[in-house]
Amino acid sequence: MVRLAPFRALILAACGSGRVGTSSGISTTLECVPYARQLSGIQLHGDAHTWWDQAPGHYDRSSRPMPGGVLVFRRTGRLQSGHVSVVRQVVSDREITVSQANWVRRRITRDEPVVDVSPGNDWTTVRVWWEPSRSLGTSTYSTYGFIAPNRAGPSRSDLIAGLNVPPR
Repeated sequence: MVRLAPFRALILAACGSGRVGTSSGISTTLECVPYARQLSGIQLHGDAHTWWDQAPGHYDRSSRPMPGGVLVFRRTGRLQSGHVSVVRQVVSDREITVSQANWVRRRITRDEPVVDVSPGNDWTTVRVWWEPSRSLGTSTYSTYGFIAPNRAGPSRSDLIAGLNVPPR
């Protein structure tokens, strides 16, 4: 019984953290882009930061999160290729949970909190859970917004242009 005491302490410490989710993520060599593509079904390619400009005409973009949508991070000195995360749940107007690859190097993390800290409540600046510290990270990150997981319908200009097409 004495030998089990250290394990019991570890189990109780983990339960007391109040944090649901993985403790260190799943080991992977997968980058964020192919993981987001696989998880969301959004068929865009190239560096993560290019997804935003690729989306129009294929997928709707929004400043509001939706389950299955992809949050696109801007390219920065820290995120030289940008980053993409897949929204798992909308917790509130200012919090979502995401699954992502390589936010923590060589790890897939699931159901991790992301908090909107933008002054306009428009998801242009976020803070992301940092699993190694088991807390919300102190750094802020700029984002473009969310790409919807469903294919976009024709744009208004496409519909208007369609009205001007001569009959066959």
